[in-house]
This record gives sequence, structure tokens and C-alpha cells, in this order.
Amino acid sequence: MEERPGDDRPQLPSPSLWPVGFAVGIVCLLVGLVVSWWVAAVGAAIALVFGALWAREVATGREVPGPPPGEPATDGAPPIPADQGEAAMPAPDPGERFPRNRFLEGATLGLGALIGGIVTLPALAAALVPGFRKQTAHKVDLGPLSDFPEGEWRIVTFIRDPAQGEISRRTAFIRNNGPLNGVPDVTVISNRCAHVGCPVQPGGPVFQKEEKQIKTANGPVLITPVLPAAGFICPCHGGSYDQEGNRIAGPPVRGLDRYDFSVVNGRLVLGSLYSVTKVDGAGKTAKIHKVELHGPGQHADGPESWLYPVQPPH
Repeated sequence: MEERPGDDRPQLPSPSLWPVGFAVGIVCLLVGLVVSWWVAAVGAAIALVFGALWAREVATGREVPGPPPGEPATDGAPPIPADQGEAAMPAPDPGERFPRNRFLEGATLGLGALIGGIVTLPALAAALVPGFRKQTAHKVDLGPLSDFPEGEWRIVTFIRDPAQGEISRRTAFIRNNGPLNGVPDVTVISNRCAHVGCPVQPGGPVFQKEEKQIKTANGPVLITPVLPAAGFICPCHGGSYDQEGNRIAGPPVRGLDRYDFSVVNGRLVLGSLYSVTKVDGAGKTAKIHKVELHGPGQHADGPESWLYPVQPPH
């Protein structure tokens, strides 16, 4: 049997840019998970578009160009189509060209995509969704407001989440500012330094002999009188704050964080933690510039804050 010229040439598809675009989208998605959510969204969109185009191209197939009609093939050229030449076959009917092959290709791609989604989507959701959900802090009962005399500071140590136990123990500096418009006003400052998170200490005497322990539903609460005449000082790197938590010296990038609070049935209850850029004034008349909770060392205002990735809600 005589071999037709070009029969040994591999039938390869022409080059395609869709896989390259799909790979670029995946890279943007992975980088965006670390840098910013909108970069991840752009990467996901690019990957979906190019992935769909790639799958469509594979499913529909592409014809390999052959020689012009009536012109014989030469060495290295594509083979002569079956409906041309001396031993020509009848041309296939329109719309009936390899329908089963196309169905199998499409079914394989669709089934693969379905299995991939079933395997990967739950894992991705479990890993990413909790970090972007609004997290609500546990309410912490610190005992009767009468244990916090007006105008005096107290160091209060408490368990934030009873389910986590001692690992969630926190410390705050609390001052009862007295009533404001008939409602109790309280300053509740976190002892976490805004530099790298070291525990801040009061710049004054601590009266440990007057220490008092109260049992609450959250566990034991330890209340210790203190006189932070020099504000608050971080022993790690020399950060210094005034009595309202404003940074006055050292490497911290902002003031000390604060807690929301409420007074329920005469008892002081802590809520969520939030960050503060600065505080104007003092006590019950202070104007607090409140922002969403930021991590230690993270700028909360100014051009420097633009350099940080978008943070999940707290």
C-alpha cells in the first residue's frame, strides 16, 4: 500500500494563549490572598475567563490547516484532506462531524470541573471565609461598677473567652470617669503595646496589698488599684503613653487600643476591642478618634496606612 505524503506528521493543535492567561490568573489569586482581597478577586476573574476559553477551545477543537484544494501535499506539509485527491472520500454531512467525540470531550471536562469544585471549594471556604466574617467578641462581666471608684485607676485582669481558658487572659487599665449626661462613662485601655504587642506597665505605684478578686460568670476577675502618674510605659522598647493612651515617645505607631463597654444592672461589661489614632481631651470629655482594630505595628492613619493589606473584619 502506497503511503501518502504527510501521513507521518503529528496532528498537534496550534499554540494557544488561554493556558498562559489561566496561569496568570491563578498567580494573581494566590498573591491576592496575602496582599489584598481585590487583587484576589481580579485574579479569580482572570482565571475563570481564561479557563473557560481554554476549556471551550479544547471541547470544540480546531482544524489543522491543510494545502489548498487541488494542490498535493509536500514533505513536511499537513496531509491531504480525505475528501480530496485520487482516493477521495465523500465529505461529511454538515453538523454531523464527530458528534460523539465532542460529547465525550465536553462530558469529561464538565465532570472534571464538577469533581474539582466538590473537592476544592469546601476546603477553600473553610480556610478563607472565617477570616472575612464579622467576628463578635465575648462579653466580659467585670463585676459591680461600685468596685471602680470615680476618678481612680484600676488594673483589671480577666478571662476573655471561658472556652479557651487561661490562654485568653487579658489585662486592661480602667478608670471610672463619673456620669456623663446621666450615663456612667468609663475609660478602658488595653495593655497591649501598639509597637509589637508587649504588655504595657503603669508609670506609677501599684497597690498590690489592696488587690481584690471577684468571681463572675466568665471566671475570676482581679482588680488592683494603681496610680499611673507618668502614664503607661512599655518595658520592651521604651514606648511611652499618657494617661489617655496617646503615644508620647518611642516606636509605637499609634495610641493604645480601647474596649467598648456597657453598664448592665450596675455591672461593668466589656465588649469589642478597637484601635485609637489619638485622643483629644481627657476623662469624660475626651474625644476619641476611633478606628477598626489594627494589629501591633500597623499604622491606622496617614499615608503609611495605605501600604498595609486589607484586614479581615474583627
